Amino acid sequence: MKIPTNLKHKPVIVCENYENIDGRNAYKSDAKGLSLGLAQWNDRGKVDISAKVWRHTGEKWSRQSEELPLHRVLDLAIFVCRSYLYFQEAYRYPKLYDPEKPRIDRIGLQGDAMTVEVCTDNPMIDEDIKLFQQALSEDGELIGERLRVLSRLLKEAGY
Repeated sequence: MKIPTNLKHKPVIVCENYENIDGRNAYKSDAKGLSLGLAQWNDRGKVDISAKVWRHTGEKWSRQSEELPLHRVLDLAIFVCRSYLYFQEAYRYPKLYDPEKPRIDRIGLQGDAMTVEVCTDNPMIDEDIKLFQQALSEDGELIGERLRVLSRLLKEAGY
C-alpha cells in the first residue's frame, strides 16, 4: 500500500511494508508504513524532519497515524533500551522494583536528564509491572533482533 504524498507530512524516505514486520501484528497490522519526511507542523521558512507511522483502517488512512520529530524517535529508542536493560535485572526485587527507590536512571541529554523510573503513582503497579515483564519476555526475540540491528547500525555509523 502506497503512503500518501498529498497530505501535510511530506514523506522522503519510506517503508511501505511495515505491516509485514510489525512485531506480533506482522501481516495483520493497521500500521502499514513508516516514513521520514518534512513535518506537517512546518511553518513557512522553517523545516523540521519527522518520522511517521501510517495506519490504515482497510478503507482509509487513519487519523491515529502518528508523526514524531526525529529526536523523539531517538528519545523513545533510548527509553526503550534503558527499560529493557532494567528488566534484565529486575528479578532481583521481590516486586520487580524497589518501592523506596523507583528511579531506574537519569540519562543526560541536552544539559539536563531523562528520568527513567517505575510509575509508583499507578495503583496497580505491582500487577502491571509483572504483566509488563511477561510481555517483554514473550517479545524478547522480536526486541532482541531489533536491538542487535540497531547496535550494528550505530557501530557502522561510528557510535
